[in-house]
Amino acid sequence: AEQGDNQSMKAIVNPAPATLEYRELPMPIPGAGMVRIRTAVTGICATDLEMISGWKRTGFPSIPGHEWSGIVDAAGGDVDAALVGKPCVAENVLSDGGEVGFEHPGGYSEYFLTEAKNVHCLPSGFDLAAAALIEPLAVCVRGITRLSVADTRAAVIIGDGPIGLCMIPLLRKKGITRILCLGGRQARLTLAAELGASVTMNYHNIDNDVPAAVGKALGVPCMNVIEASGSASAMTTAFAIAAPGAKVLVIGDYNETRANFCWNMLLHRELSIIGSNASAGAWDEAVLLATLGDIHLERLISHRYKPEEYPEAIASLNTSRDVVKVILDRRVNN
Repeated sequence: AEQGDNQSMKAIVNPAPATLEYRELPMPIPGAGMVRIRTAVTGICATDLEMISGWKRTGFPSIPGHEWSGIVDAAGGDVDAALVGKPCVAENVLSDGGEVGFEHPGGYSEYFLTEAKNVHCLPSGFDLAAAALIEPLAVCVRGITRLSVADTRAAVIIGDGPIGLCMIPLLRKKGITRILCLGGRQARLTLAAELGASVTMNYHNIDNDVPAAVGKALGVPCMNVIEASGSASAMTTAFAIAAPGAKVLVIGDYNETRANFCWNMLLHRELSIIGSNASAGAWDEAVLLATLGDIHLERLISHRYKPEEYPEAIASLNTSRDVVKVILDRRVNN
């Protein structure tokens, strides 16, 4: 359990706002109840970019990376040694309330620590690139659970990022027969159709009234609206799309932005607004869906980089129009 003394590792460190450095750091040693993970693949999330730029939640230096897969490399006291060598993912929230990849070092590091009780072992041979996206899938699973679909005629997803795209097969599994995905990047919308969206719409191609265009294309009352874009203006669109009695799931990241709407609209149309944050309670189902092949997460991966290519990886999120999910793969050329 104490292996790792006097060894070092490489990590992408966020030492100051809008700054990343590739550093050599001491190898972490797992204590009681902890395991050390050897990172295989890490997804780059929009939340990572927000964190790197500087926010109130975490200080500096920090090591991002909450979307990860890896191998259990060492076990601390009171941990079953049989875990060592197992491919895995894990829920990131630790007992102190902090999270791996935020308050605690995450998957931008070659090795990091997490709690053994959070670990979900994966089948041997399961694609560890796909596994790194189980975390956003778990976020979606929790959101769908909170939405509690009752009317299966139709749903609209606003946002064509990884969360919005992950929602499509989950809604299909709930029996929703007509799903419209509204977004702004054609490559992502093409993927949305491949994943099961009945209709896709690029808001850049709509001249004026987006809600009217969506309603016409959908053709039936929209009783389920998922706002996954993180845009305040999209929240206004979500309310306009929602039919009387509909549910609106809010699952984007809005930072400090606010949306204005008429409170009587909420009252008179009897809308339900449902917030969903993170992935608590959703990991068992998310791991099962991924490992049984019900959800093909690998289809979301559009760009792969080695860890030392992190500047190009980060830049691709802002410069590539066909980007969906960017990953750092430590297995490349290793």
